Amino acid sequence: MEVEKTNKPMYEQIYNDLCERIAKQHYREGDRVPSEKELADSYNVSRITSKKALELLANDGLIVRLPGRGSFVRKETDQEKQPATKPTAQKDMNRLLIGLVMTDFDYSYGTHIVHGVEEAAREHECFPIIRRTMGVVENEVKAIKELLQLGVDGLIVFPAQGKYFNEEILKLVINKFPLVLIDRYFKGIAATSISTDNVQATKKAIRYLFEIGHRHIGLISPPPIDTTAIEERMDGFIEGYDEKGLAVNKALWATDLTSTLPNAFSQENIRRDIEKVKEHLKKNPKITALFAVEYNLALIAKKAIEELQLKIPEDISIISFDSPEFPLQDAYLFTHLKQQEKEIGRKAVENILKMKTHSSVSPKQLLDAELVIGESTTHVKK
Repeated sequence: MEVEKTNKPMYEQIYNDLCERIAKQHYREGDRVPSEKELADSYNVSRITSKKALELLANDGLIVRLPGRGSFVRKETDQEKQPATKPTAQKDMNRLLIGLVMTDFDYSYGTHIVHGVEEAAREHECFPIIRRTMGVVENEVKAIKELLQLGVDGLIVFPAQGKYFNEEILKLVINKFPLVLIDRYFKGIAATSISTDNVQATKKAIRYLFEIGHRHIGLISPPPIDTTAIEERMDGFIEGYDEKGLAVNKALWATDLTSTLPNAFSQENIRRDIEKVKEHLKKNPKITALFAVEYNLALIAKKAIEELQLKIPEDISIISFDSPEFPLQDAYLFTHLKQQEKEIGRKAVENILKMKTHSSVSPKQLLDAELVIGESTTHVKK
């Protein structure tokens, strides 16, 4: 299918095309939309890209994805079809508004954080308002300003960057506005944060790989310049080796993969990263296992290994952070570290409520991650 030449990532172009078709009723309520494979073939992209486009449609409530059946245009409920009541500028003073600013969320990470926020808000009779930034700092600044203008009582922020905080966040901290950072934190700034204990989780993964005989373990990640989470996972990797009295060989690391960064998730970048991983494995044939700091990089590693005519896990094992656990036809469960996403969302709301009542809140809260054994790891081949 021909698409307009633009700098937008392919998944966003596909998303926009499908949105337009739904708006023009090319696809009506209840109609099936093309599958991941059909979209991948039609637009000449990978299934990672087409999957991302469908996830965005599902997250925006335009389609419903039914495992084993496909994706369908969502039907409006009777309540949604009722005329809107007259708006009012005066909010219900007994109900708190909580702003949630996310880089993005999909099936691999983030969706359950939103679920946790929604569940906790419902229990405590609050109203969450969600804004996505797509990892762009300017969008984050705008979202925070708009939510404050709406009169939110607290903000939960998944920062666009992990090292360089924007001025609006600094203002919130200085003014002691109820603020909770999730997934990452800022060094040198006294803001409450909730995230996974990335160091201990990664050590758990490395211990497991050692137990099944692996010693030459590679690491693949984006450049660790924008997020404390990736830095911590690298630290946990090193500490896992230290526990065994072994030195890490950083020549086995590939930390220049960029296709999973915000606004870089394009077919061209994905292909480039697959080739990078292939070259890395060719140059380091003694690697028997790869540690991927995030799920989409595990998918890229899997594709690269398969293109090298190697088998997973017989030739190379893969372990990652996160792996969706739902019964899709083509689902592949990596051995992974399962984060407590829903609990992160719930705790964030509860902390906002504590701040509103001036109760004490721990400044940095770390949650454990569970090691889930999947299909992608096995003992080293003798």
